[in-house]
Amino acid sequence: MPLQFATRLDNVETSAIRELFKLLGKPGIISFAGGFPDPAMFDVEGIREAVNTALTEEAGATLQYGATEGYNPLREQLAAFMQAKGVKDLSPEQMIVTTGSQQGLDLLGKTMISPGDKVIVEGPTFLATIQCFRLYGAQLISAPIDANGVQVDKLEALIAEHKPKFVYLIPTFGNPSGAMLNLERRKRVLELAVQYQTLMVEDDPYGDLYFNDAPPPSLLALSAGVPGSRELLVHCGSLSKVLSPGLRVGWMIAPPELLAKATMCKQFSDAHTSTFAQATAAQYLKAGRMPGTLAHVRKVYAERALAMGNALRKELGDAIEFVQPQGGLFVWARLTGAGGKVKDGAELAKRAIDKGVAFVPGAPFYASNPDLSTLRLSFATADVAKIEEGVGRLAQAL
Repeated sequence: MPLQFATRLDNVETSAIRELFKLLGKPGIISFAGGFPDPAMFDVEGIREAVNTALTEEAGATLQYGATEGYNPLREQLAAFMQAKGVKDLSPEQMIVTTGSQQGLDLLGKTMISPGDKVIVEGPTFLATIQCFRLYGAQLISAPIDANGVQVDKLEALIAEHKPKFVYLIPTFGNPSGAMLNLERRKRVLELAVQYQTLMVEDDPYGDLYFNDAPPPSLLALSAGVPGSRELLVHCGSLSKVLSPGLRVGWMIAPPELLAKATMCKQFSDAHTSTFAQATAAQYLKAGRMPGTLAHVRKVYAERALAMGNALRKELGDAIEFVQPQGGLFVWARLTGAGGKVKDGAELAKRAIDKGVAFVPGAPFYASNPDLSTLRLSFATADVAKIEEGVGRLAQAL
Protein backbone atom coordinates (compact mmCIF):
# COMPACT_ATOMS: atom_id res chain seq x y z
CA MET A 1 0.00 0.00 0.00
CA PRO A 2 1.51 3.36 -1.02
CA LEU A 3 2.08 5.87 1.75
CA GLN A 4 -0.48 8.66 1.91
CA PHE A 5 1.55 11.79 2.53
CA ALA A 6 0.15 15.06 3.83
CA THR A 7 -1.39 17.16 1.06
CA ARG A 8 0.70 20.14 2.18
CA LEU A 9 3.68 18.45 0.53
CA ASP A 10 1.98 18.88 -2.83
CA ASN A 11 2.93 22.56 -2.70
CA VAL A 12 6.70 22.10 -2.39
CA GLU A 13 9.58 20.36 -4.11
CA THR A 14 13.20 19.58 -3.34
CA SER A 15 15.52 22.58 -3.36
CA ALA A 16 17.02 23.21 -6.78
CA ILE A 17 20.25 24.21 -5.06
CA ARG A 18 20.47 20.99 -3.04
CA GLU A 19 19.84 19.01 -6.21
CA LEU A 20 22.62 20.91 -7.97
CA PHE A 21 25.07 19.90 -5.25
CA LYS A 22 24.70 16.30 -6.40
CA LEU A 23 26.47 17.31 -9.63
CA LEU A 24 29.44 18.86 -7.88
CA GLY A 25 31.39 15.67 -7.28
CA LYS A 26 33.27 16.09 -10.54
CA PRO A 27 37.00 16.49 -9.74
CA GLY A 28 38.37 19.99 -10.16
CA ILE A 29 35.02 21.74 -10.36
CA ILE A 30 34.92 25.37 -9.19
CA SER A 31 31.69 26.11 -7.39
CA PHE A 32 29.98 29.49 -7.23
CA ALA A 33 26.76 27.66 -6.31
CA GLY A 34 26.64 27.53 -2.52
CA GLY A 35 25.54 30.24 -0.15
CA PHE A 36 28.09 29.16 2.43
CA PRO A 37 30.66 31.29 4.21
CA ASP A 38 34.27 30.27 3.66
CA PRO A 39 35.33 27.84 6.42
CA ALA A 40 38.75 29.49 6.35
CA MET A 41 37.02 32.55 7.81
CA PHE A 42 35.84 30.71 10.92
CA ASP A 43 37.53 31.92 14.10
CA VAL A 44 38.31 28.39 15.23
CA GLU A 45 40.56 29.48 18.08
CA GLY A 46 37.97 31.94 19.37
CA ILE A 47 35.22 29.33 19.19
CA ARG A 48 37.45 26.77 20.93
CA GLU A 49 38.10 29.23 23.75
CA ALA A 50 34.37 29.94 24.01
CA VAL A 51 33.62 26.21 24.28
CA ASN A 52 36.27 25.72 26.95
CA THR A 53 35.05 28.71 28.94
CA ALA A 54 31.44 27.51 28.77
CA LEU A 55 32.42 24.04 29.97
CA THR A 56 34.65 25.44 32.69
CA GLU A 57 32.38 28.14 34.05
CA GLU A 58 28.90 26.75 33.46
CA ALA A 59 29.14 23.10 32.49
CA GLY A 60 25.79 22.16 33.99
CA ALA A 61 23.81 24.78 32.08
CA THR A 62 25.82 24.22 28.90
CA LEU A 63 25.06 20.50 28.78
CA GLN A 64 21.54 20.51 30.23
CA TYR A 65 18.09 21.09 28.77
CA GLY A 66 17.22 24.77 28.54
CA ALA A 67 14.37 27.21 28.21
CA THR A 68 12.54 27.23 24.88
CA GLU A 69 12.96 31.01 24.67
CA GLY A 70 16.71 30.61 24.75
CA TYR A 71 19.72 30.55 27.05
CA ASN A 72 19.45 33.84 28.91
CA PRO A 73 23.16 34.79 28.86
CA LEU A 74 23.03 34.50 25.07
CA ARG A 75 19.85 36.55 24.83
CA GLU A 76 21.58 39.24 26.90
CA GLN A 77 24.60 39.21 24.58
CA LEU A 78 22.39 39.30 21.47
CA ALA A 79 20.39 42.22 22.87
CA ALA A 80 23.66 44.11 23.42
CA PHE A 81 24.82 43.13 19.92
CA MET A 82 21.63 44.59 18.43
CA GLN A 83 21.75 47.69 20.61
CA ALA A 84 25.25 48.40 19.30
CA LYS A 85 23.68 48.50 15.83
CA GLY A 86 21.18 51.17 16.81
CA VAL A 87 18.24 49.17 18.13
CA LYS A 88 16.80 51.05 21.09
CA ASP A 89 14.97 49.68 24.14
CA LEU A 90 15.61 46.03 23.34
CA SER A 91 15.49 43.58 26.24
CA PRO A 92 16.35 39.86 26.18
CA GLU A 93 12.68 39.09 26.82
CA GLN A 94 11.74 40.55 23.44
CA MET A 95 13.51 37.77 21.51
CA ILE A 96 13.72 34.03 21.28
CA VAL A 97 16.76 32.07 20.16
CA THR A 98 16.09 29.94 17.08
CA THR A 99 17.94 27.07 15.44
CA GLY A 100 19.29 29.29 12.70
CA SER A 101 17.24 32.16 11.31
CA GLN A 102 15.54 29.63 9.03
CA GLN A 103 13.68 28.23 12.03
CA GLY A 104 12.33 31.73 12.53
CA LEU A 105 10.76 31.51 9.08
CA ASP A 106 9.27 28.12 9.92
CA LEU A 107 7.82 29.51 13.16
CA LEU A 108 6.28 32.37 11.20
CA GLY A 109 4.70 29.84 8.88
CA LYS A 110 3.31 27.83 11.78
CA THR A 111 1.98 30.81 13.71
CA MET A 112 0.77 33.12 10.95
CA ILE A 113 -0.14 31.21 7.78
CA SER A 114 -3.41 29.40 7.18
CA PRO A 115 -3.96 27.65 3.83
CA GLY A 116 -4.82 30.25 1.20
CA ASP A 117 -3.39 33.23 3.09
CA LYS A 118 -1.54 35.72 0.94
CA VAL A 119 2.07 36.61 1.74
CA ILE A 120 4.13 39.15 -0.17
CA VAL A 121 7.80 38.32 -0.83
CA GLU A 122 10.42 39.96 -2.98
CA GLY A 123 10.94 38.75 -6.51
CA PRO A 124 13.51 37.16 -6.32
CA THR A 125 13.79 36.01 -2.70
CA PHE A 126 15.42 33.36 -0.51
CA LEU A 127 14.50 29.96 -1.95
CA ALA A 128 13.89 28.34 1.45
CA THR A 129 11.37 31.08 2.25
CA ILE A 130 9.32 30.18 -0.80
CA GLN A 131 9.41 26.49 0.13
CA CYS A 132 8.64 27.08 3.81
CA PHE A 133 5.69 29.42 3.34
CA ARG A 134 4.20 27.27 0.59
CA LEU A 135 4.45 24.25 2.89
CA TYR A 136 1.95 25.98 5.16
CA GLY A 137 -0.35 26.80 2.26
CA ALA A 138 0.52 30.43 1.55
CA GLN A 139 -0.32 32.07 -1.74
CA LEU A 140 2.86 34.01 -2.51
CA ILE A 141 2.77 37.39 -4.22
CA SER A 142 6.02 38.76 -5.69
CA ALA A 143 6.99 42.40 -5.21
CA PRO A 144 9.56 43.59 -7.78
CA ILE A 145 12.97 44.82 -6.69
CA ASP A 146 15.82 46.78 -8.20
CA ALA A 147 19.35 47.63 -7.04
CA ASN A 148 17.84 49.68 -4.19
CA GLY A 149 15.68 46.84 -2.93
CA VAL A 150 11.92 46.42 -3.06
CA GLN A 151 10.10 49.03 -5.14
CA VAL A 152 7.95 50.57 -2.44
CA ASP A 153 5.35 52.14 -4.72
CA LYS A 154 4.62 48.75 -6.25
CA LEU A 155 4.76 47.13 -2.83
CA GLU A 156 2.11 49.54 -1.57
CA ALA A 157 -0.14 48.72 -4.52
CA LEU A 158 0.22 45.00 -3.80
CA ILE A 159 -0.54 45.47 -0.10
CA ALA A 160 -3.64 47.51 -0.92
CA GLU A 161 -4.84 44.92 -3.43
CA HIS A 162 -4.06 41.67 -1.63
CA LYS A 163 -4.18 42.60 2.08
CA PRO A 164 -1.46 40.05 2.90
CA LYS A 165 -0.97 38.27 6.20
CA PHE A 166 2.53 39.72 6.19
CA VAL A 167 5.34 41.00 3.97
CA TYR A 168 8.72 39.25 3.97
CA LEU A 169 11.82 41.29 3.03
CA ILE A 170 15.60 40.90 3.08
CA PRO A 171 16.49 44.61 3.08
CA THR A 172 20.28 44.30 3.33
CA PHE A 173 22.31 42.39 0.71
CA GLY A 174 19.46 40.02 -0.04
CA ASN A 175 19.81 36.41 -1.09
CA PRO A 176 19.93 36.06 -4.05
CA SER A 177 19.75 39.65 -5.26
CA GLY A 178 22.46 41.30 -3.16
CA ALA A 179 20.25 44.39 -3.23
CA MET A 180 20.33 46.94 -0.42
CA LEU A 181 17.14 48.80 0.46
CA ASN A 182 18.00 52.48 0.72
CA LEU A 183 17.17 54.63 3.73
CA GLU A 184 14.20 56.40 2.14
CA ARG A 185 12.57 53.11 1.14
CA ARG A 186 13.21 51.58 4.58
CA LYS A 187 11.31 54.40 6.24
CA ARG A 188 8.52 54.04 3.70
CA VAL A 189 8.22 50.30 4.41
CA LEU A 190 7.68 51.09 8.08
CA GLU A 191 5.12 53.76 7.19
CA LEU A 192 3.28 51.24 5.02
CA ALA A 193 3.19 48.81 7.94
CA VAL A 194 1.39 51.41 10.05
CA GLN A 195 -0.78 52.78 7.25
CA TYR A 196 -2.10 49.35 6.23
CA GLN A 197 -1.66 47.63 9.62
CA THR A 198 0.42 44.96 7.91
CA LEU A 199 3.11 42.89 9.60
CA MET A 200 6.58 43.35 8.10
CA VAL A 201 9.21 40.63 8.45
CA GLU A 202 12.85 41.71 8.20
CA ASP A 203 15.29 38.87 7.58
CA ASP A 204 18.84 40.08 8.21
CA PRO A 205 21.50 37.34 8.00
CA TYR A 206 23.86 39.40 5.83
CA GLY A 207 23.65 42.94 7.23
CA ASP A 208 27.05 42.78 8.97
CA LEU A 209 28.84 41.69 5.79
CA TYR A 210 29.32 45.13 4.21
CA PHE A 211 32.42 46.03 2.24
CA ASN A 212 32.80 49.80 2.47
CA ASP A 213 30.28 52.09 4.14
CA ALA A 214 27.89 50.51 6.62
CA PRO A 215 24.37 50.00 5.26
CA PRO A 216 21.44 52.08 6.53
CA PRO A 217 20.07 51.04 9.93
CA SER A 218 17.84 48.00 10.02
CA LEU A 219 14.09 48.35 9.91
CA LEU A 220 14.15 47.38 13.58
CA ALA A 221 16.54 50.21 14.43
CA LEU A 222 14.53 52.71 12.35
CA SER A 223 11.22 51.66 13.87
CA ALA A 224 11.82 53.96 16.86
CA GLY A 225 11.31 56.89 14.50
CA VAL A 226 8.04 55.64 12.99
CA PRO A 227 5.38 55.49 15.72
CA GLY A 228 3.42 52.26 15.74
CA SER A 229 5.78 50.36 13.44
CA ARG A 230 7.64 48.37 16.12
CA GLU A 231 4.39 46.55 16.98
CA LEU A 232 4.11 45.45 13.33
CA LEU A 233 7.67 44.26 12.82
CA VAL A 234 9.46 40.92 13.09
CA HIS A 235 13.26 40.82 12.87
CA CYS A 236 15.18 37.60 12.22
CA GLY A 237 18.95 37.50 12.75
CA SER A 238 21.65 34.84 12.55
CA LEU A 239 25.25 34.11 13.47
CA SER A 240 25.56 31.60 10.62
CA LYS A 241 27.16 33.87 8.04
CA VAL A 242 29.40 35.79 10.44
CA LEU A 243 30.49 33.20 13.01
CA SER A 244 29.57 29.59 12.11
CA PRO A 245 26.62 27.93 10.37
CA GLY A 246 27.32 24.78 12.36
CA LEU A 247 26.31 26.45 15.62
CA ARG A 248 22.80 26.94 14.18
CA VAL A 249 22.18 30.03 16.29
CA GLY A 250 19.65 32.62 15.17
CA TRP A 251 17.08 34.81 16.86
CA MET A 252 13.69 36.33 16.32
CA ILE A 253 12.46 39.64 17.73
CA ALA A 254 8.70 40.07 17.47
CA PRO A 255 5.62 41.56 19.14
CA PRO A 256 4.89 39.81 22.47
CA GLU A 257 1.79 37.92 21.32
CA LEU A 258 3.52 36.53 18.23
CA LEU A 259 6.62 35.67 20.27
CA ALA A 260 4.51 33.69 22.73
CA LYS A 261 2.87 31.70 19.93
CA ALA A 262 6.25 31.08 18.27
CA THR A 263 7.69 29.87 21.58
CA MET A 264 4.81 27.44 21.97
CA CYS A 265 5.35 26.08 18.44
CA LYS A 266 9.09 25.77 19.04
CA GLN A 267 8.34 23.65 22.10
CA PHE A 268 6.56 21.20 19.81
CA SER A 269 9.45 20.91 17.34
CA ASP A 270 12.79 20.96 19.16
CA ALA A 271 12.09 22.03 22.78
CA HIS A 272 14.99 24.49 22.54
CA THR A 273 18.01 25.33 20.43
CA SER A 274 21.15 23.46 21.54
CA THR A 275 22.25 24.88 24.89
CA PHE A 276 25.82 23.84 24.07
CA ALA A 277 25.74 25.97 20.91
CA GLN A 278 24.03 28.85 22.71
CA ALA A 279 26.53 28.86 25.59
CA THR A 280 29.39 28.78 23.07
CA ALA A 281 27.94 31.74 21.17
CA ALA A 282 27.31 33.64 24.40
CA GLN A 283 30.91 33.23 25.54
CA TYR A 284 32.20 34.20 22.09
CA LEU A 285 30.20 37.43 22.06
CA LYS A 286 31.13 38.14 25.67
CA ALA A 287 34.84 37.78 24.84
CA GLY A 288 34.56 40.67 22.38
CA ARG A 289 36.03 38.86 19.38
CA MET A 290 33.18 39.56 16.97
CA PRO A 291 34.34 43.03 15.76
CA GLY A 292 37.75 41.65 14.76
CA THR A 293 36.19 38.64 13.06
CA LEU A 294 33.81 40.84 11.09
CA ALA A 295 36.61 43.19 10.00
CA HIS A 296 38.60 40.26 8.61
CA VAL A 297 35.62 38.66 6.89
CA ARG A 298 34.53 41.94 5.29
CA LYS A 299 38.01 42.53 3.87
CA VAL A 300 38.31 39.08 2.33
CA TYR A 301 34.81 39.03 0.85
CA ALA A 302 35.22 42.56 -0.50
CA GLU A 303 38.33 41.47 -2.41
CA ARG A 304 36.55 38.44 -3.82
CA ALA A 305 33.44 40.39 -4.80
CA LEU A 306 35.59 42.91 -6.65
CA ALA A 307 37.53 40.15 -8.37
CA MET A 308 34.34 38.45 -9.52
CA GLY A 309 32.86 41.70 -10.82
CA ASN A 310 36.04 42.56 -12.73
CA ALA A 311 36.31 39.05 -14.18
CA LEU A 312 32.68 39.01 -15.31
CA ARG A 313 33.07 42.34 -17.08
CA LYS A 314 36.32 41.24 -18.71
CA GLU A 315 35.34 37.71 -19.74
CA LEU A 316 31.61 38.00 -20.48
CA GLY A 317 31.34 41.65 -21.50
CA ASP A 318 27.93 42.77 -22.66
CA ALA A 319 26.56 39.21 -22.52
CA ILE A 320 25.91 39.74 -18.80
CA GLU A 321 24.66 42.59 -16.64
CA PHE A 322 24.77 42.97 -12.86
CA VAL A 323 25.13 45.47 -10.05
CA GLN A 324 28.45 45.27 -8.22
CA PRO A 325 27.62 44.01 -4.71
CA GLN A 326 28.40 46.23 -1.74
CA GLY A 327 28.06 43.41 0.76
CA GLY A 328 26.77 39.90 1.33
CA LEU A 329 27.88 36.77 -0.51
CA PHE A 330 26.38 37.00 -4.00
CA VAL A 331 26.46 38.51 -7.46
CA TRP A 332 23.00 38.49 -9.01
CA ALA A 333 23.26 38.69 -12.79
CA ARG A 334 21.18 38.60 -15.94
CA LEU A 335 22.19 37.14 -19.29
CA THR A 336 21.48 39.57 -22.12
CA GLY A 337 21.90 37.25 -25.09
CA ALA A 338 24.19 39.82 -26.72
CA GLY A 339 26.12 38.49 -29.68
CA GLY A 340 23.89 35.45 -29.90
CA LYS A 341 25.20 34.09 -26.59
CA VAL A 342 23.12 31.89 -24.29
CA LYS A 343 20.32 33.79 -22.54
CA ASP A 344 18.77 31.01 -20.45
CA GLY A 345 20.31 30.56 -17.00
CA ALA A 346 19.39 26.89 -16.69
CA GLU A 347 20.90 26.10 -20.09
CA LEU A 348 24.11 27.90 -19.18
CA ALA A 349 24.25 26.03 -15.87
CA LYS A 350 24.29 22.70 -17.71
CA ARG A 351 27.01 23.87 -20.07
CA ALA A 352 28.99 25.33 -17.19
CA ILE A 353 29.10 22.01 -15.32
CA ASP A 354 30.69 20.46 -18.41
CA LYS A 355 33.33 23.19 -18.32
CA GLY A 356 34.03 22.62 -14.64
CA VAL A 357 32.22 25.51 -12.98
CA ALA A 358 28.89 25.65 -11.16
CA PHE A 359 26.37 28.34 -10.25
CA VAL A 360 22.66 28.47 -9.47
CA PRO A 361 20.12 29.49 -12.17
CA GLY A 362 17.89 32.31 -10.99
CA ALA A 363 14.42 30.97 -11.82
CA PRO A 364 13.86 28.99 -8.56
CA PHE A 365 14.24 32.19 -6.52
CA TYR A 366 10.99 33.60 -7.90
CA ALA A 367 7.64 32.80 -6.34
CA SER A 368 5.99 33.68 -9.65
CA ASN A 369 6.90 34.90 -13.14
CA PRO A 370 10.56 33.85 -13.00
CA ASP A 371 13.17 35.67 -15.05
CA LEU A 372 14.80 32.73 -16.82
CA SER A 373 17.85 34.77 -17.82
CA THR A 374 19.02 35.32 -14.23
CA LEU A 375 21.68 33.53 -12.20
CA ARG A 376 23.28 33.69 -8.76
CA LEU A 377 27.05 33.49 -8.29
CA SER A 378 28.63 33.20 -4.84
CA PHE A 379 32.15 34.57 -4.43
CA ALA A 380 32.47 33.56 -0.76
CA THR A 381 34.30 30.24 -0.88
CA ALA A 382 36.70 30.71 -3.81
CA ASP A 383 39.89 32.75 -3.62
CA VAL A 384 40.70 35.38 -6.23
CA ALA A 385 42.64 32.99 -8.48
CA LYS A 386 39.81 30.44 -8.43
CA ILE A 387 37.26 33.16 -9.12
CA GLU A 388 39.17 34.35 -12.18
CA GLU A 389 39.63 30.80 -13.44
CA GLY A 390 36.00 29.93 -12.79
CA VAL A 391 34.67 32.99 -14.59
CA GLY A 392 36.96 32.12 -17.51
CA ARG A 393 35.33 28.69 -17.66
CA LEU A 394 31.94 30.34 -17.50
CA ALA A 395 32.84 32.44 -20.53
CA GLN A 396 33.78 29.28 -22.40
CA ALA A 397 30.40 27.76 -21.54
CA LEU A 398 28.63 30.89 -22.76
